[in-house]
Amino acid sequence: MHRSPLSCRIWLGAVYLMLTSLKGVASTKLARDLGISQKSAWHLGHRLRAAFANGQDRLLLGPIEVDETYIGGKAKNQHDAQRDGKRGVGGKYPVVGILDWASGEVRAEAVDDTKKDELQGYLEENVRYDATVYSDEMGSYDDLPQPHEAVQHSTGEYVRGDVHTNSLESFWSMLKRGYVGIYHRFSQQHLDRYVKEYAKRRSMRELDTIDQMTEPITQFGAYVCPGPTSSHTEPRPSRGRVVFETRHHNTEA
Repeated sequence: MHRSPLSCRIWLGAVYLMLTSLKGVASTKLARDLGISQKSAWHLGHRLRAAFANGQDRLLLGPIEVDETYIGGKAKNQHDAQRDGKRGVGGKYPVVGILDWASGEVRAEAVDDTKKDELQGYLEENVRYDATVYSDEMGSYDDLPQPHEAVQHSTGEYVRGDVHTNSLESFWSMLKRGYVGIYHRFSQQHLDRYVKEYAKRRSMRELDTIDQMTEPITQFGAYVCPGPTSSHTEPRPSRGRVVFETRHHNTEA
């Protein structure tokens, strides 16, 4: 951030827009609202997504929901050349997610496959050995070292007492609505960053806006806020554009 030609005002504006847009914000809209080029907005968005992925080094206490899904367009809408060599169901890419009931934190990650070693390895890296894990009946979760219970989706069982994965199903729904309605496509190269952006936003939804903004900003560490290096880095206020005043800390829409 300290090497960026964009001013702190623009960085803070981008953090605000990305954290308060439930389904995400496209780089074209980010560019219009901040008064910068689409290329700059795209790179800015990905730098922030990388920051959102930080701070996940502690083990979650549980109980834990774990589930997996596939992200991508429908195979019938893809050209034959696009389907060749792609993984997953119908050319889609697998994603695994966990939700901690104790803290409300969601973590998610693009994975190579949904085999036992891959999914259980992800749980081992993120969940305490004694945390209770709730999942569906997928075989990849058999023989977990943690206490484990599963609902039988194949027989129409979605809740059994406290056992369910409905909270993660809700998260997947929001992720896919953003995919269809905002971004229209996640490349395989950047899929993991988008998934972690949605997970961070879901984890912070109970916080006030200022608290939501504080955490990712601290992930950048110490830096010196640069002044604007050229006129194009300053927001150009107009109807429908967000104006961020650094001196008085006001935000106008």
